[in-house]
Amino acid sequence: MRISLLQPVIDRPGPWASVYADTSHGAEDAAKQQELTASATTAQLFALGADEATCGAVHEALLTRRGDPGAHAGRALFAAHGAIVLDTPLPGPPAVPFAAWGPVPRVTPLLAAIGDDPVCLVVRLDRTGADFAVVGERGGGAGRSDARAAGERSERHLRTEADHTLEQNAEEIADAVRKEFESSGAEAVVLVGEAPERRLVHGKLPEPLRALTYESEHGGRAPSAESDLVERDIAQVRAAQESDHIAQVADRFRAGAGVGGKHAKPHSAAGLPELVEAAREHRIDTLLVSPHGADSARQVWVGSDVDQLAVHGMELPNLGELRPAAARADDALVRSAAAHGADIVVIHDPERAPAGGLGAILR
Repeated sequence: MRISLLQPVIDRPGPWASVYADTSHGAEDAAKQQELTASATTAQLFALGADEATCGAVHEALLTRRGDPGAHAGRALFAAHGAIVLDTPLPGPPAVPFAAWGPVPRVTPLLAAIGDDPVCLVVRLDRTGADFAVVGERGGGAGRSDARAAGERSERHLRTEADHTLEQNAEEIADAVRKEFESSGAEAVVLVGEAPERRLVHGKLPEPLRALTYESEHGGRAPSAESDLVERDIAQVRAAQESDHIAQVADRFRAGAGVGGKHAKPHSAAGLPELVEAAREHRIDTLLVSPHGADSARQVWVGSDVDQLAVHGMELPNLGELRPAAARADDALVRSAAAHGADIVVIHDPERAPAGGLGAILR
């Protein structure tokens, strides 16, 4: 999950304006639709109690077109104290555009929209060398603080020796693929190029990596070669990796539920009291969130600090917060978990999601 994307809003105090806007306007009336969206959103925020400066910042941002017209069909904006803190495109228009005002930013719909974003190493090769492109957010390995935009590539190039045989070149490329895979944090490899070179390189990869490597039958080393079909192949590999990761996390959560004897803590937590306690103690390794679970929309109490989190408002003064505020459980737990380096996995399938929609694998 692209947790680094949330860093600008995690430790900053609110209250927050959270906006999910549909920007899929036609070219003919785009300016008029932008103006209507900006005005309606600002009015909604003002009615919810947002301050004038923050409303003004949101209004101005929504009037400003980002990127190419029609490039993105939705935007998520987060503003506090008169400033836009995060403005990011969505992969599609939000199912229900809305604006919210509260002590914690409404980030769960953003995570649900962008998905797990697995990292894929794309290798475009021929007999003279290879071009390496890392697609996905964690391109530099786990724990990176600099998020890449969706689809952006980090690229490197390799030129093989002209006097080497095809076999020697394949060995050199395969070794470079292994090194790039290990350093990039990638979860899969896609080889693009002519069939003989692809298969030769594939066969020279070490066995564990070979099992995570796929071949695209479309295109060649030149990025323009049948790029739409290559991009489709890459998207399919990344979707399969995302599905596998979610399944593995869900299985780990179920396997850890109830594990631990009389003097040992369980490996998983469910239910708001357990989750809130685990969050305050920084024991969440992976937070599982189902956007439509009953517990996700339940109310918890928060303070300005990420560790000021409680099921009951009367608990907050003991945590140093004299003016507790109500917030959605999913967003409050996401804020706390992300602040302490936990992974966050959104599970849309109710069959795999924890009961109530929220759960955690514990450290």
